[in-house]
Amino acid sequence: MDTRLLIYFTQLAQTKNFTRAAEQLHIAQPALSVAIKKLEQQLDLTLFYRNERKVSLTQEGEVLLIHAKQILQKIDDATLAMKELRGLEKGEVRLGVPSMLGSYFFPQILMGFKSHYPNLKLTIVEAGTQSIRQMLVEGELDLGVIINHNVPSSLQIEHLLRSQMVAVVSEQHEFATQKSITFDDFFGQELVAFKPGYFHREILDHICEQHHLTANISFETNLLPMILQIIRHDFAITSLLELVTDHESNVIPIPFAEPIHLDLAMAWRKQGYLSLADRTFIEYVKQQCQQ
Repeated sequence: MDTRLLIYFTQLAQTKNFTRAAEQLHIAQPALSVAIKKLEQQLDLTLFYRNERKVSLTQEGEVLLIHAKQILQKIDDATLAMKELRGLEKGEVRLGVPSMLGSYFFPQILMGFKSHYPNLKLTIVEAGTQSIRQMLVEGELDLGVIINHNVPSSLQIEHLLRSQMVAVVSEQHEFATQKSITFDDFFGQELVAFKPGYFHREILDHICEQHHLTANISFETNLLPMILQIIRHDFAITSLLELVTDHESNVIPIPFAEPIHLDLAMAWRKQGYLSLADRTFIEYVKQQCQQ
């Protein structure tokens, strides 16, 4: 099977439009149409439903897409491995991090790594842990920071650190002087929360389900500075990693009566190829976490 046809196929599957796919592939639209028709003839299967404005995958196309992504990722891995045997490094680390860690844990580490290895490029993607897991599995990221819980079997992990989730309130809030807070009291307040897909939200939803509570979410945003401003102005409360409140003023952290500790880990694909840059970055982060 011609890998060029698989590249064309996956691009069309992603864009669902012949014109856009052809533009992104830098080929003429008729050439793309001919290539897709050739692939369908080779397989003796219809891979796309076609109409005037967009296309969509048939059931057979959905199956092929899974294999095509895996095949193309393996080719990329093999190409990279061969380059490194000739002494050429990839020169880039693609890292996915959740918002809280990206804002408070990783900046110093990333700057320290860059000062040691100035020729390496760091591409940082901020996303929720669910998205990071999926991007790792699909090869869109090399490394990702996730919660060490329900980790897909296709991912390898390395423990980084343990941090506590705490309730966070304004200095004026009625709970500000409390030494701890119950889940009943916490969820009885108006809350500001991350959107679904972020570990912060997963934890809140899990506690609600476990204790038969309902979260009164008045604000929903993935913008951490906005969350902190909402708390400071006493419009709502939230729960954040303790490492956030260690660096923020005018907010009060309150441990939960039933403590919540999270294990954070670096993850990558078990069957994927880790470049020299990726391996070097993992070792550097491990050293910094041990200090």
